[in-house]
Amino acid sequence: MLIKMTTNIDPYIEIRPYNDDEIPAAIDRLIQDDEFIAAILQHRFANHAPWFKALMTPLVKVYLKYKWSKLNTTESIQLEVKKYLQQTLASTTQGVTFSGLENLDKQTAYLFVSNHRDIAMDPALVNFGLHQNEHKTVRIAIGDNLLKKPCATELMRLNKSFIVKRSAKAPREMMKALGTLSGYIKHSLETGNSIWIAQKEGRAKDGNDFTDPAILKMFHVEGRRQKVDFPTYIQSLKIVPVAISYENDPCDVAKARELFEKAVHGQYEKGEFEDIESIIQGIVGDKGRVHVAFGNVIEEAFETPDALAAEIDRQIHANYKLFPINLLAAGDDSVDAQVKSKLESKLAELPQGAHQYLIDSYANPVRNR
Repeated sequence: MLIKMTTNIDPYIEIRPYNDDEIPAAIDRLIQDDEFIAAILQHRFANHAPWFKALMTPLVKVYLKYKWSKLNTTESIQLEVKKYLQQTLASTTQGVTFSGLENLDKQTAYLFVSNHRDIAMDPALVNFGLHQNEHKTVRIAIGDNLLKKPCATELMRLNKSFIVKRSAKAPREMMKALGTLSGYIKHSLETGNSIWIAQKEGRAKDGNDFTDPAILKMFHVEGRRQKVDFPTYIQSLKIVPVAISYENDPCDVAKARELFEKAVHGQYEKGEFEDIESIIQGIVGDKGRVHVAFGNVIEEAFETPDALAAEIDRQIHANYKLFPINLLAAGDDSVDAQVKSKLESKLAELPQGAHQYLIDSYANPVRNR
């Protein structure tokens, strides 16, 4: 007699965040990861001799094992992250404000499509606003280009991030990755988990927040598999545009320099740790005032990805909070002298040819409005 064996293989296991039962093992892998420990020691004891760091390595591992022993659920990890985030926002911003959350239902899962200025802070701020207002936090889409180190992958998957496989190049591999991603987004929403995803790949280094229709086509891959047309399927996703505005972008000078280099030399060669440095600078750098505006749920039946992209852009541009530096960069000379001197000191860090790129990054939200 043949016994039929059925195994439930998780189709999303390669990209999804860790489940609670997987957390202790992932934390253990992190603590045993020498590169991860070395990065902590380098950050904490930058000016100490190599022998001192070598001496500290086993102590740091013991300390982390003790400190993280109680972190065995996603919620416990997020509450730990929240403590650090509150400290960071207290020391690097002049206040964070939120709008539009009162229009969202706490029991509904949404697909938040947001402008993208900062690698780590954008989704962290969205989560912070949701948590403060008693909404469930989101699952965060993160490109595998940022996950070159195993410890980075562990950290992200521990904190409700799922992986967007951008490195897939062969057509068949790309289609499979898109199908899995699209299915996972729909599966998350259907199981009551909201999603955060940037409106296009990479940060808007020039301050131009525009949605890439390719991302909206990716949403519909699962719809096509289910034989549901684009307008109907998109309505089922409950898309909410989000506009995140920083009065001061801690990475603005670096972004302007990169755009200038690309324009002059036709390319820009990123350093090995440049993405990590951008993440750290974005977290620890001065952000001034910050505003996160949640838009309205898109309920209309848009026939094409381009038409849907235009509506997402309309809401983001309308909800983007303009600060005095934005108005100054766009030509309004009536702002106070302090703002002018701030902009001048930024420009002084750049070669003359790169000035316009920095000015545009602050002016473009005004022009788009």
